Amino acid sequence: MSDVIAAPSVRALALQKGIDLEKLARDLGRTSIAREDLEGGNPAAGPAGDTSHWDVDHSQFGPVTEEPMSRFAQVAAANLGAANVHIPQVTHHDRADVTAIEALRKALKPEAQARGVKLTALAFQAKALSRALREFPRFNSSLSPDGKTLTLKDYVHIGIAVDTAHGLMVPVVRDVDRKGLWQIATEISDLASRAQNRKVGPDEMGGASMTITNLGGIGGIGFTPIVNPPEVAILGITRTETVTVWEGDTPRPVPMVPLDLSYDHRVINGADAARFLSYLAGLIADPRRIMV
Repeated sequence: MSDVIAAPSVRALALQKGIDLEKLARDLGRTSIAREDLEGGNPAAGPAGDTSHWDVDHSQFGPVTEEPMSRFAQVAAANLGAANVHIPQVTHHDRADVTAIEALRKALKPEAQARGVKLTALAFQAKALSRALREFPRFNSSLSPDGKTLTLKDYVHIGIAVDTAHGLMVPVVRDVDRKGLWQIATEISDLASRAQNRKVGPDEMGGASMTITNLGGIGGIGFTPIVNPPEVAILGITRTETVTVWEGDTPRPVPMVPLDLSYDHRVINGADAARFLSYLAGLIADPRRIMV
């Protein structure tokens, strides 16, 4: 199975032009190839510079073991390196009250069991993100390689980062804004399961409006996810924590989920990022707003 993500039409064009997609992906420092990469003039190259700092014989300091990087890991590393070099990214942090979501999940548990669906908080978060992307269309866009054109997308596809034994994979749930919670939860579970076994097809990867990377099942109170080009933002989520909220003189424990939004500062400014994350937090706090 190829590690390069490309639509069937792109693969056909590459074959017609005699272009090696895997070599092109390495040269660009990317994991996905689009038609414009084959037809365009000079797409942005991967990061370059002095790498002599890594050329060290570590065995002179003590025992070592060398472990080869898989092709998948090499492509992912090149893509992340290119993103970090070319995108001036900033991360904005906030948190959202998940009291209502947890109560709703508890109330719907019998129905979820009857349907054979695990209704996770991630399904609610993906649905809320789709609503926020409709409200703030600039976050649902891509910047051209020359930085002169912004493409605004009239669809909402959410990438779900999945930690697998062979590396990070990001399958995509299509048209999240037009789907209900049960269908979203079912598709997330299915894609994550198949990603673990490398059974996600190229047509199920790429084309996301924004990606969610969720570390809540592992831990942490916040992090800085790297924007996944050609997206202009990425949402990080970590473990829900209980926070004391004061209502007058009365303390109240509230379960809050940390939200970390990294964004491309060429496209999005800090004030808009704060408004976007505040709006998203409001939707998560009141899930009724995403169900109507």
